[in-house]
Parts: sequence; structure tokens; C-alpha cells
Amino acid sequence: MSGDEARTSMKLAVVGAAGRMGQTLIRVIQETPGAVLAGAIERSGSPHIGRDAGELAGVGHLGVPVTDDALSVFVGVEGVLDFTAPAATVEFAELAAQARIVHVIGTTGCSPEDDTKISAAARHAVVIKSGNMSLGVNLLGVLVKQAAKALGADAFDIEILEMHHKHKVDAPSGTALLLGQAAADGRDIGLGQHSVRVRDGHTGPREIGTIGFAALRGGSVVGDHSVILAGQGERITLSHQAEDRSIFARGAVKAALWGKGRKPGFYSMLDVLGLNQ
Repeated sequence: MSGDEARTSMKLAVVGAAGRMGQTLIRVIQETPGAVLAGAIERSGSPHIGRDAGELAGVGHLGVPVTDDALSVFVGVEGVLDFTAPAATVEFAELAAQARIVHVIGTTGCSPEDDTKISAAARHAVVIKSGNMSLGVNLLGVLVKQAAKALGADAFDIEILEMHHKHKVDAPSGTALLLGQAAADGRDIGLGQHSVRVRDGHTGPREIGTIGFAALRGGSVVGDHSVILAGQGERITLSHQAEDRSIFARGAVKAALWGKGRKPGFYSMLDVLGLNQ
């Protein structure tokens, strides 16, 4: 990257820089025109503090040391990419609001209380949050909404099946919930009041209009999701398989570039991709 390109590129920071997703984000930033890594953050006490972020991610020396001082980094960048944990994301949202920067959130497992705090931060920062940053999944969500609307609850039951690697700590996945919300929106119902998360023992017949979730965990699966619409004598399956987590990183960087210069507010990947209806 030339000096002029570096000066005009969007300065981005990565939190959780030493993790698998953090390293992927660093690599994608380096290969994306218009973006430059300007900060790398890890938790206090991490053995990676002080290391060069580029060397950590395998892209060579970048002159960006890993630090645990998030606020000092945030005031010097234009955007932060965050695939961490709910408690950390809430803290980062508050700091991003103070710094008035773009905060791209791919963190899953946030509670309603967490989302309320993140939404409050969006009064001062551009917050772009999604259960999945990939183009394919967000397009799938649009298709699920259309299918759920077209196929009535009295004729078609909806089940969402997802599988992830054995290290994933939350279930259902953020993507499964994104797809469930799309289905609920298509039928103009509340997901919280109509979702079924657990089935065990004598459950009785399936209640009409519910949206079921099933979560599988094992191996190194990046992410498989299927939305099944089951009717009498026929079944429709809409699915997506993630083969490389870089699809999420590319979406996150795209979101940050889209958010540069926009008014503070709460946005989703549907806004970024022009798919919001």
C-alpha cells in the first residue's frame, strides 16, 4: 500500500485480535482496498500483548502492536470490528460511542439487556450488528421471510437446524436466530412467543405456528444452517453452508467501509447489502 492509499484508507481496529476470527479479520483488512489496520486489542493479561498484529496473523510486520488499552486505540481509528463476547461487546459499544466511530458487531449470544445497551450506544456511533455478516446468509434470510409469508402457518411448519464446531458456546447460533426472526417477520408474529428451543420426553403434538430450533455441535464445522418448511406431502429446504470464516470477515470489513461517514444509528447487514425491505 502506498503512502497516499494509507492516508485515505479507513483506519480499522480489531478486538480479540489473537483469536481465530481476529486473525482472519486482520488478514482480510490487509487484502481489502480502502481499509488499513490501525489497532489491535486483546484482553488484559493476554500473552499476545505487545506482539505485532500482522506477525500474529501471518501477514508480516505491520507496526501495529497488540494492546489491552481499547480507548486509546478507539480515539485514533474510524471503525472497530468486534467478534468477541457479549459482556466485552457492551463495553466496546460504550467506548465506540465515546469515540464516535463505526462499530461492527458480529458477536452472538447477546441478551435483550445487552442489545438495549448496544442500541443506546447507537445514538452516538454507527453500529452495524448482525448474527451473520455473509452475503449468502443475509440473502437466505430474505428468501426465508418471503417463503414464510407465502406458505401459511396452517399448512407449513418451520424448523431451523444448525451445526457448528465443538468450541461454539452459544445456542441457537446467531445465524439461526437471524433466520428465525426472518421467518417470524414473514408471518408477522413475535419470535420469542412462538419459538421452540428444546424438545425432550413426551412433548405432545407440534403446536401450529411455532418455529422450532435444533442445534448440533461437533468437529470443526464453520457453520451449516437449514430452514425446513414442512407441509402435508411436501417439504422445502433452504440452506447455507459456510466453508471458510473469511466470508464473515469480508462482510464485516465491507460493513465498516459502508458505515464510514454515515449518521449514528443502529444498522444491520441488510442495510449494508441493500436488502432491507
